[in-house]
Amino acid sequence: MKKVLTWLALAFVIFYIISAPESSADIVRSAGQALGDAASSVASFFESLA
Repeated sequence: MKKVLTWLALAFVIFYIISAPESSADIVRSAGQALGDAASSVASFFESLA
């Protein structure tokens, strides 16, 4: 069952990318920005410890 749900989720992601590429790019860009901000915050935290 887990394998079927994984394939369905993957199919949905591919369908979404094909049907709305600009929206998909915005989502990926936002996620990348959030990850970058989080990494920067963690780096600042560790720098303040030193």
